[in-house]
Amino acid sequence: MYALVDCNNFFVSCERVFRPQLEGKAVVVLSNNDGCVVARSNESKAMGIKMGTPFYQVRDMVKAGRLIACSSNYTLYGDLSARVMSILADAVPKIEIYSIDEAFLCMEGMDNSRVADISAELVRKIRKWVGIPVSIGIAPTRTLAKIASHFAKKYPGYRGVCMIDNEEKRIKALSLTPIKEVWGIGRRLSVRMEEKCIRTALDYSRKPEEWIREHYMLHGVRTWLELNGRPCVDDDRHDKRKSICTSRSFAEMLTDRSEIASRVADFAAKCAQKLREEKSAAEQVTVFLYTNRFRNDLPQYFPSVSLRLPAAACSTQEIVSASLKCFDMIFKPDYQYKKAGVIVDEIVDSDAVQLPMFGYDVGLRKRQDAISGVMDKVNSSGHNLIRLASQRSGDYTDGIRSEHRSRRYSTSLDEIIDVK
Repeated sequence: MYALVDCNNFFVSCERVFRPQLEGKAVVVLSNNDGCVVARSNESKAMGIKMGTPFYQVRDMVKAGRLIACSSNYTLYGDLSARVMSILADAVPKIEIYSIDEAFLCMEGMDNSRVADISAELVRKIRKWVGIPVSIGIAPTRTLAKIASHFAKKYPGYRGVCMIDNEEKRIKALSLTPIKEVWGIGRRLSVRMEEKCIRTALDYSRKPEEWIREHYMLHGVRTWLELNGRPCVDDDRHDKRKSICTSRSFAEMLTDRSEIASRVADFAAKCAQKLREEKSAAEQVTVFLYTNRFRNDLPQYFPSVSLRLPAAACSTQEIVSASLKCFDMIFKPDYQYKKAGVIVDEIVDSDAVQLPMFGYDVGLRKRQDAISGVMDKVNSSGHNLIRLASQRSGDYTDGIRSEHRSRRYSTSLDEIIDVK
């Protein structure tokens, strides 16, 4: 059995942990630079606010006091996520973190009653210890567990835990699940499926396997098998990313070369950190710059350039150095830049890197890798405490518009909660 633990309205729930006055209020969390809505409370959903709604469209609601807007506070969210995941890790033999607010628990070998009891206890413990409400879906496959978690979240009668442990429950759950809500289907594919009269997950699961293979190939067959209670996505879920991108829009348009270069260095360092987290290395680095495409009164420029490394790397020094070389190739002083980004691709396993036979300093590489490892340990709190001289000082998110950001209650001594 698999259990999917899903934190309910996670970003909003994080805001409510230290601000209980937000309970029962319509709350939205905004994207970087306060651009659009990326998380909603149930109350804001009931008001008809959609995911991705631009902030300017709901600003009047905020001014009128009908809606509370919070700038994204990823330092706080990351810390509370780590607390939730640590509780889960202590409760079961194996945990697979799927995203910042979701994790799969492997319950192999446990009887169903014990799985249900452990899950119910986790719901209570996480709510009490961290303050985050969670829903847990339990089923023989990950895809069914995902469906079960939707029911656990939607219907209060489940008290946070829904288990699909027999054929009757499986059929009922699939019949009530629109095909567009099945994990791995997606909106575009669901439209084409509905044209073929596949409207629910049950419709899809009852198609012959040969028909599924003919129309939706291997990925579709895996989803079909999972819906029919046969696990088969273990290896597929662990495929590493083929590329990693870190980019940001600037709060204001920038023209200063050194300022933009320092931001490119920040993005490159973040890409390198993500590579090391996945035990990967990249053979190619790409840097791009954007002017403001919405300012037709200004000259436009959207350059990008790629640089191939002598050997696949994941050290901060090498990735940042390559990125700054790319930046120097494309920067022109006659433009006002609104966005920049770094992409690392052609990713391989870090323990399977083929080094050049001649003209390559293996000793330098080992020293750089060791330094990057120390940086990761020190910076694990989420703060940019150790960085290269080419990077900016302060937090990685420094310079992003966040007029409605809450405090970093759990990670900054300057922003801890006040007790009166």
